[in-house]
Amino acid sequence: MSQTDTVSRILDAAEVLFAERGFTETSLRTITTTAGVNLAAVNYHFGSKKELIQAVFERFLTPFTGALAAELDRRVAAGEALTVEGLLESLYRVGMGSLAEQGRDPQRFMRLLGLAYTQYQGHLRRFIVSRYGDSYRRFAGLLAQALPGLDPVTFYWRLYFMLGATIFTLSSYDAIEAILREDFGAPSSLPETLERLVPAAAAMLKVNSQ
Repeated sequence: MSQTDTVSRILDAAEVLFAERGFTETSLRTITTTAGVNLAAVNYHFGSKKELIQAVFERFLTPFTGALAAELDRRVAAGEALTVEGLLESLYRVGMGSLAEQGRDPQRFMRLLGLAYTQYQGHLRRFIVSRYGDSYRRFAGLLAQALPGLDPVTFYWRLYFMLGATIFTLSSYDAIEAILREDFGAPSSLPETLERLVPAAAAMLKVNSQ
């Protein structure tokens, strides 16, 4: 087994187990057993469980932030008006597209994001801020510009209300969609759900902001 294969197997196993069980509940031994490697391989390639958690997020976030930056650059260069709805549409479309290109499960990534908030991991927050803070500040800054007159504290809370709704909806998509089919006989695809999510999420940011 090559080193690349070993790293991929460890990351794949960690991604699934962290999303299913949580960070604190998942031991390195469980990960290595699932991946079919020995414990020394984790220490060799990652150094620690904290660094393994960071690597799982890095595998998602690096392609996503790169793709989002390219999308924003394109829209700015084209002179497009950056509305709240337009920015959120770009965020969702690029995010889902980036995950699809990697062959990653959107629901699993959203569960991991949710766990990053509910199971506080200080090292993970510091890692994300240091590595992807510029991307976050750029996007949040463009959203704030599209919401003139909204004070920073209110903007902060509304932004996290919106992110919370997004994470819950997409991390639980299969269950929510199954309820929709059972109760209303109306199946809904993920792209259709995202189309509905954009105006709802925008409304959470925009209410009484003018």
